[in-house]
Amino acid sequence: MSFPVTLYVRGRLAVVAGGGEVARKKAATLQAAGARVRVVAPEIAPALREAALRDGFELRERRYEAADLDGAFLAIAATSDDSVNEAVCADAHAARVLVCDASNGGRGDFATSATVQIGDLTFAIDTGGAAPAFAKRLASELREHFDDSYAAALKTLEQMRDYAKSELSEHERSGTLRDLAQLPIDRLATMNVRAAVCATRASALAMIQARTVAAQLARRGIATTFLNVTTTGDRIVDRSIAAIGSESLFVKELEIAIREGRAQYAVHSCKDLPTQLPADMRIAAVSAREDPRDVFCSERFASLAELPPGARVGTSSARRRAQLLALRKDLDYADVRGNVDTRLRKLRDGEYDAIVLAAAGLERLHARAAHMGPFELTEMVPAAGQGALAVEILAGGEFETQIREAVNDRSAELAVICERAALRELRGGCQAPIGIHARFSGGALEAFGALAEGEGGAIVRAQLSRPVETPAQAELLGAELAAALNAQKGRRLDGRLVVLPRTQERSSVIASALRADGAEVLEMRSGEAEPPGLGQRVPDIIVFPSSGSVGAAAEYLARVHRFERRPAIAAMGPASSAAAHAAGFTPDLVAPEAAIDALVGAIRDHLSSKERSS
Repeated sequence: MSFPVTLYVRGRLAVVAGGGEVARKKAATLQAAGARVRVVAPEIAPALREAALRDGFELRERRYEAADLDGAFLAIAATSDDSVNEAVCADAHAARVLVCDASNGGRGDFATSATVQIGDLTFAIDTGGAAPAFAKRLASELREHFDDSYAAALKTLEQMRDYAKSELSEHERSGTLRDLAQLPIDRLATMNVRAAVCATRASALAMIQARTVAAQLARRGIATTFLNVTTTGDRIVDRSIAAIGSESLFVKELEIAIREGRAQYAVHSCKDLPTQLPADMRIAAVSAREDPRDVFCSERFASLAELPPGARVGTSSARRRAQLLALRKDLDYADVRGNVDTRLRKLRDGEYDAIVLAAAGLERLHARAAHMGPFELTEMVPAAGQGALAVEILAGGEFETQIREAVNDRSAELAVICERAALRELRGGCQAPIGIHARFSGGALEAFGALAEGEGGAIVRAQLSRPVETPAQAELLGAELAAALNAQKGRRLDGRLVVLPRTQERSSVIASALRADGAEVLEMRSGEAEPPGLGQRVPDIIVFPSSGSVGAAAEYLARVHRFERRPAIAAMGPASSAAAHAAGFTPDLVAPEAAIDALVGAIRDHLSSKERSS
């Protein structure tokens, strides 16, 4: 049995003992593979002599000597004298030089197969010596099928491999080259490998984001190098982002690099972009979205709820601070600057009891804290564009088509268009205390909004859902969401007392949403005679999130029947409504859809209208 091995002989010395036709073929094959060829024989056939003059073989026209192997990588015994061939093999073994005996395969270390060379592409055919004529036939058929386009395709892959090794991470490199190798041969053969420059910040997260886009472009034959740019936001680290007072803190200098021709495109965290780009700039593509949520991070406390009063929470985002204040007003919120690793180090060093970071950045960096938990949309609405990457180019600039084809995710793009439209209508920049998020669900685009009414003020929320297929429809939904948020200003549950019967022990998302809207929520578990902390007070409203919650509050509800002033009753859906009705409490309102924001909005509307009528 044989074990096929490819030997790379480029630049290495190969010795051929023999002066006839077999020696000429072996020498020609070695020379074509890039070897330095030395031919030794007392008589040199004319064809071999001509080849040596043409291709630069070294000729030693005399009998073979052991010293002829000095410096050799491999040797081939191809004389008509078996004793000479035997001597070449013995000398090669003694000198630890690989050797092939063309007349007796058992004496050597390797055999040379029939080969077909197409550019740098080599096919080897080995019939084990059983059928040389059949090997020739196979070689002929290979030449007919694998034309020069395969050699050109290999050249493209070689160029992209060299690029990927120098510029892409190991994970991106393997995936990129695998996908490239699966492209049609004619496309690979005609692919014009082009060079582009990406302007990017130099932080670890920014480089990961830029390389993600570069890997996608590499699949289109575009080899990207990186131009590291220091932005205003990178230079000023001793003040909060809001205090710096600019909407393009991490963007402006990258755009200048594009305008000056030093780069063809820039990669941004989509949330860093201002709502209005300069007239000469365009978003060529929006990437598929990572987890858009914000994440609670702490080394000592498992959740925001477990933080003790006065605990120090780090965030430089006005949006996060406003929504955190709605959840916990008793905490100390402080600015924290620096990249993700720097912020996590400050957390580990005890400068903060907790910090809040974007899930997407943590995932891309594989960064962790001892305790981590994402905030639900009912608690904290993300920034517009959070979790997505935007590729910015000069209007009418190079590579726009390739960037869009390689990077753009249509669903993410429509969601981001909606979010940016809402932010623009609200006249809020990327640092405004406004959360906007859109996502596709059940064929429709759901849009969520949270707006702080002044510094430390109340949070108003809105949620809309519409079928969206075009950018214009996405823009319209964003405008409608902004209008809904504006309409909610001044209408909250501040000071309202809500009783929430429950059947489950885990934290209630509905309770968090009601508290975020300003309500005092008393949660009541199965078996409790009344909500803890209620005392003699009568709640404004009792909310049944499920049919089981009605039974959980049976003892307390028996007392409610005797109250002089009956609380309002809210139900999450038909099942909880039916259960409440059966218990003698016909709901005053039922959420128009099985969504928490819809329930909170219905409660807000009912209590507001009840207040106006009284």
